[in-house]
Amino acid sequence: MDILTWPDLPAAQQPQWPDQTALEGVLTQLRTLPPLVFAGECDQLQNRLAAASRGEAFVLMGGDCAETFDGATADAIRAKLKTVLQMAIVLTYGASLPVVKVGRMAGQYFKPRSKPVELRDGVELPSYFGDGVNTLEFDAQGRIPDPTRLLRSYQTASSTLNLVRAFTQGGYADLREVHSWNQDFVAETPAGNRYEQVAGEIDRALAFMAACGADPDEFKRVEFYSGHEALVLDYEKAMTRIDSRTGNPYDVSGHFIWVGERTRQLDGAHVDFAARIHNPIGVKLGPTTSPEAAVEMAELLNPNRIDGRLTFISRMGAGVVREALAPIVEKVEASGHRVLWICDPMHGNTREGSTGHKTRSYDDVADEVLGFFQVHKALGTVPGGIHVELTGDDVTECVGGTLGVTEDQVGDRYETACDPRLNRAQSLELAFDVADYLLDRPRSGLR
Repeated sequence: MDILTWPDLPAAQQPQWPDQTALEGVLTQLRTLPPLVFAGECDQLQNRLAAASRGEAFVLMGGDCAETFDGATADAIRAKLKTVLQMAIVLTYGASLPVVKVGRMAGQYFKPRSKPVELRDGVELPSYFGDGVNTLEFDAQGRIPDPTRLLRSYQTASSTLNLVRAFTQGGYADLREVHSWNQDFVAETPAGNRYEQVAGEIDRALAFMAACGADPDEFKRVEFYSGHEALVLDYEKAMTRIDSRTGNPYDVSGHFIWVGERTRQLDGAHVDFAARIHNPIGVKLGPTTSPEAAVEMAELLNPNRIDGRLTFISRMGAGVVREALAPIVEKVEASGHRVLWICDPMHGNTREGSTGHKTRSYDDVADEVLGFFQVHKALGTVPGGIHVELTGDDVTECVGGTLGVTEDQVGDRYETACDPRLNRAQSLELAFDVADYLLDRPRSGLR
């Protein structure tokens, strides 16, 4: 049987394309387009994730909740990249661990929704499922799922990855640039001031190494990988290719692909898809996950028990993480599966604020990460990373943190296409807190 012949299984959260002929025409084009990433890069990332599962590295995943086509500008991409790089510097320097950097970038154009339709002032239209499907604007024509947007997703991802590669390989990520990443609104915040102290210490260390005749290439560029949720299977399957070296299928739309909380049905199409591709893969686990289901998921997705192949991304909520996560970790570890455990402290902590906007509290985000570390410390297992929705811009979408965003300020700069993100100052503060947790220190606090 053709390895890319997919079984007809139930698939949640799929667009209802009105024109199947137009859809097939788009998918035919996608199948012929060059890969966005390469199998060898995916294998390299899997090796890095394997190291993190053993406690030899730490994983930082970060980026937009929902990428938009209009938001794929050079300035916006550089700002998000700068945020991740600054966080990685703090984690690497503070905890003396290599940091594996994965951007929620170049593929996060699709969003699951709790309801298929949206009602406003008596008007009912299809919900916004991401720019890869329809428009954010509440417009009757724009909300019709349009398969040509799959092609635009590919094109936007391609230009985003090209720019990311240029930044990370062309000198922008050079360690000698650490001060230049801080020359904006973040610089005068408590997190920015503390970061500047770290940057000064790095400068002195680099000067000492240069005086000794050492100037490693690793200081001049960084590895940076892309990841997104494999939600719209029409797109992901069309972007799956057979690797000429091994004969194995890879989803070449991104290095790291994950299955979401709403689509992790054990007998569903998303889990079957993840089981077939050879990318490193992840699964989001919410508080309703049973320990037995997590073990069964591990058996389905990584039967050969390959290190770095499978990541479980917990998204429990600050109030329940300690009770809900512990039995899952304990059961999975007892089964002999060594998965990489990552904490998503965002999705379990979303609430409606006083302004009517969805928001999150920085303290809840930090507390869920702390609870994640406490669970692993108690069990003697490895807390391998964090998965954060963030932006490089000075937004006011999450309350608290070093900028002290208050409830009544949430609407001032609310720019997300879907869920609230940490701004760069809040993201940097979280990096300092995580570095403290990695070293088993009390949260230092910056305010």
